[in-house]
Amino acid sequence: MSAETKYVVKIYPSPKPKRVPKAVSEELKGVASAKQISRMKKESVDCPIVKGEVAFPVCFACPSFIRRVKGMVDCAGGQGPPREWLL
Repeated sequence: MSAETKYVVKIYPSPKPKRVPKAVSEELKGVASAKQISRMKKESVDCPIVKGEVAFPVCFACPSFIRRVKGMVDCAGGQGPPREWLL
């Protein structure tokens, strides 16, 4: 299944790290190292689906996430992250 990029979203450093739900953190443990997860928690994106600022780990775990390349995220745009992930 090939997902088409609908949005290209810029990643930026967050002045104050946003809280990441435990479910997202647990999901990322098998995918990324603790050091990478720690670095991701200090980044944010302006999500076009949620229409607001979202912590990067939430974006990374979202079903619409395609890839991250050079400070940009390719997003399929379909369904967004589950409601309980958005704080």
